[in-house]
Amino acid sequence: MLLAVWGLASCNSQPERKPRPSPAATARQQRELVRRDSLRADSIARAGAQLPGAVLPDSRIVAFYGNPLHKGMGILGELPKDQMLARLNKQAAEWQRADSLPVRPALHLIAVIAQRDSGADGKYRLALPDSTIRRVIRWGQEHNTLVFLDVQVGLSDLEHELPPLAKYLRLPFVHLGIDPEFSMKSGRRPGTEVGEFDAQDINYARRFLARLVSENRLPPKVLVVHRFRQDMVTNYQDIKLDPRVQIVMHMDGWGTPSIKRSSYRKFIRKEPVEYTGFKIFYRNDRKGESRLMTPREVAALTPAPLYIQYQ
Repeated sequence: MLLAVWGLASCNSQPERKPRPSPAATARQQRELVRRDSLRADSIARAGAQLPGAVLPDSRIVAFYGNPLHKGMGILGELPKDQMLARLNKQAAEWQRADSLPVRPALHLIAVIAQRDSGADGKYRLALPDSTIRRVIRWGQEHNTLVFLDVQVGLSDLEHELPPLAKYLRLPFVHLGIDPEFSMKSGRRPGTEVGEFDAQDINYARRFLARLVSENRLPPKVLVVHRFRQDMVTNYQDIKLDPRVQIVMHMDGWGTPSIKRSSYRKFIRKEPVEYTGFKIFYRNDRKGESRLMTPREVAALTPAPLYIQYQ
């Protein structure tokens, strides 16, 4: 009888539920996970190794830059999608023939665009609609390319412009570009003078991406920083490295091959950070009697650029 009563009580009893952790406890747990992952990343960095899934330095990225809503902003939006992707594949194949490094094609989308008009909040920038960003990301997914989201902050800053892009940057093949030219710390309208990012800004972007990598167990992110003048990036020596984020200092100026080589020596080679990039302008580099530099010529630069962008 006692056994029967005990059995009945056992069947009717509910399993004890563990209380849900509070939001504060959950946040502490997430911070601890990031801290542990940071320690692991630091140890990897000191050993000179790469985290699994790193794109660089064992591949070279060849990217088309622009915006599908504005034909004049670059090759990405200048041609219809299928023609653009076919030309990207052709350009990537030229690079593959020029050098032994495996080539990774990429779409580099200007996702936040500096504006002539101040806008409702006076920040002189405009984010693309989510539908446009998703469309380009879908192109990248369907055609097995990397995707970069580029940010021109205007009178805003990275602390306000990067968080809305986190939902896209959580995808393993989506990376980030930031453009000092349109970071107007002077308060002037974009386009009236060349802007700047300080090491603090670049370190913020690095920390932002590193946190996404740790929290979502992602392969390392690539961070492209545009540059064509020395004063566009200040205190470069204070930029900190982290194996979760691969920083590319990208030589973004146009001109003759000799001018472009000189700019690369002055602003990229003299102030190294981690990896380097080089930009080719299909139109501007041909002005006057000039011509486009060939993949072999660009690959012969020291250090050899690992991120190549065409506009």
